[in-house]
Amino acid sequence: MTAAKNPIDFLWFIPTAGDGIYLGSNELTRAPDHRYLREIASAVDRLGYSGVLLPTGVACEESFVTAAALATHTESLKFLVAIRPGTASPAYYARLATALDRVSDGRLLLNIVVGGSPSELAGDGIFLPHDERYDHAEEFFTVWEDLLSKGQADLNGKHIRAKNARLGFRPTQWPRPPLYFGGSSDAAIEFAAGRVDKYLTWGEPPAQAKEKIDAVRAAAARKGRELSFGIRLHFIVRETDEEAWAAADRLISRLSDETIRETQARFATESDSVGQRRMAALHNGRRDKLEVSPNLWAGVGLVRAGAGTALVGSPETVAARLREYQQIGIETVIGSGYPHLEEAYRIAELLFPKLGLGKAAKNENERSEFGDSAVFAGGGHSGGFRAASGS
Repeated sequence: MTAAKNPIDFLWFIPTAGDGIYLGSNELTRAPDHRYLREIASAVDRLGYSGVLLPTGVACEESFVTAAALATHTESLKFLVAIRPGTASPAYYARLATALDRVSDGRLLLNIVVGGSPSELAGDGIFLPHDERYDHAEEFFTVWEDLLSKGQADLNGKHIRAKNARLGFRPTQWPRPPLYFGGSSDAAIEFAAGRVDKYLTWGEPPAQAKEKIDAVRAAAARKGRELSFGIRLHFIVRETDEEAWAAADRLISRLSDETIRETQARFATESDSVGQRRMAALHNGRRDKLEVSPNLWAGVGLVRAGAGTALVGSPETVAARLREYQQIGIETVIGSGYPHLEEAYRIAELLFPKLGLGKAAKNENERSEFGDSAVFAGGGHSGGFRAASGS
């Protein structure tokens, strides 16, 4: 199966809230220990992923600090880090972003997170209604962008005031690092159309994702702008479709119906996110109808907020589904899988060759000698052995 002419830009996920084997269970969980996160970052850097997403929220390690720590242990990996308007001033975020971009030698990407949980936002001192949060964000990034591109900013806005704000250093990426953003409401789409570089959608079925992408593209065109597009998806890839579906079932095998009901009720009452409602509507809290589109499985969303769908199948099957997303304009994938260290290897070893990505795309056998192919024999004293001629 040939790879697409324009290979997907494939990022991975750093689980700064913790990791595990089973969703909705305390069995075989992993704390977000820095050494573990460093293992994941080093692995995906070596395997050929272009970058990593670091999530944000009360339950997560702070993304700027974590990215700065991981940058020193990686070479080419980019870090998609969250800016949350209102949790600090635009001038302070300008200094943070510039410092991290310089420390990482221009490997910073920025993810605008306006927030979808009024209760969590209240804890950060933000009490704005849903749509007004985007008006606030527009003023916030007016100041922020002026600082990074010009070194100074002034604004007397409804939500943001800045008088003779200054920035002492330029970012490595000029005039600023790229801005990513995901939001499904009308207000979010209008904000994205005028401000960001890459619009992200959660993993909705291709037809639904296309409707949203078309709406964003049209809104951007009205402002004289063009955006690129990405998607946030989980992956369950195995050598066969049957093995992959069995792994999906295993992932939620410890998840009780009571936990599903409690989690979905909390999402409904504590979140005003339109995107979250769209994710929940895919499964409606039911575990008997989770394949919401060919090979698109909504089981993750039974208990996880935000991105709740996974592509499930063999490398050939999942590559075909990804090409369907490419056809509607998706250029970037931000993937994840449980647990994230092992699944990063599975994706790189099984799926990347079908997509023309990663180190495996070179089809090199580093154990061979003098051009002879070698067969892995378990790593004994003699290592591998040379394959018979013609085998």
